[in-house]
Amino acid sequence: MAQHPPISTPRTASRPDGPRQLWAVSAVSSAVFLLSWTLCWVKAYAINDDLPNTCGDIRRQVFPTEVACASFDGTTTGATPGWLVVLFFASLVVTALSATMALAVTAAVRGR
Repeated sequence: MAQHPPISTPRTASRPDGPRQLWAVSAVSSAVFLLSWTLCWVKAYAINDDLPNTCGDIRRQVFPTEVACASFDGTTTGATPGWLVVLFFASLVVTALSATMALAVTAAVRGR
């Protein structure tokens, strides 16, 4: 019996799906950023709403939002907790970096 050469299929490189995990990280971190920004705003303008009426030396901050009363002895009342400020800025940085990397990877994958 005669042997036939094996049928070869052409090798096609499959294109990667793209940076789905990076997009997911970007979406989650932006949700955390918006939640922490909302918590800062609520603390400043809903909880500490009457603070300017009772305090002589009021301290206002725009980004992240904060309204606090500074006393003569150096203590502050109504300040945003430190962990919330860290969460705010960390999630902002992670959102920016992961979105930038996801865009770069998407452009590289589409360029192939």
